[in-house]
Amino acid sequence: MSRNRSPEWSWWRRNGLFLANAAVFLVCFAGMVVAGWRVADHDAVLHGQAVESLWGFLRSGDFAEATFENWESEFLQMGAYVVLTTFLFQKGSSESRSLDDDAPQDADPRCRSHDPHVPWPVRRGGVVLRLYENSLLLLFAVLFGGSVVGHVIGGAAAYNEEQVEHGASVVTAWQYLGTSQFWFESMQNWQSEFLVISVMVVATVWLRQRGSSQSKPVAAPHGATGG
Repeated sequence: MSRNRSPEWSWWRRNGLFLANAAVFLVCFAGMVVAGWRVADHDAVLHGQAVESLWGFLRSGDFAEATFENWESEFLQMGAYVVLTTFLFQKGSSESRSLDDDAPQDADPRCRSHDPHVPWPVRRGGVVLRLYENSLLLLFAVLFGGSVVGHVIGGAAAYNEEQVEHGASVVTAWQYLGTSQFWFESMQNWQSEFLVISVMVVATVWLRQRGSSQSKPVAAPHGATGG
């Protein structure tokens, strides 16, 4: 029997990890929108206010704050993890580079600048290469910064709605950045992200998942460090 796959199946299989995660994201995001809209309508009824349309909810400060507050923590977690794993180690963890061997990620790309198969920034060199060899961190830094801006703007709008309801003064987005409310919303997510990473780093020293790239081989000694 032939083992050849059709082009369509081959493409789905080659991109399955991204597609599965993207699909779960879209389902969960849609669920968040619908559930959040129902909560907003319920609160409006309790306060004797008119219910919002779905479009009105999507434009609200509550929706923006809830969305960007969570994205902010995810991008911070991954960006920080990219940085920390470049120079910190954890003996026995699959999440750490080897303590003894040179990691392939440490190799100077300039030594392969004449290889026609390397990415074009490596062949170009200079500032372009400098940016490219830090591009993963730069991406997460931009996404984190953008999410913070979205959180501040949306959070300030939601915060001011409550302030008005209670007869208190409103704040600007910049002033909201200095409120305990903003930092409570941020820290409650940040702490959970770094808790999960800490558990993952330590758990992979002793625990295994056969077939997963995030685990060491099942038969690997506990002291073996790296994937």
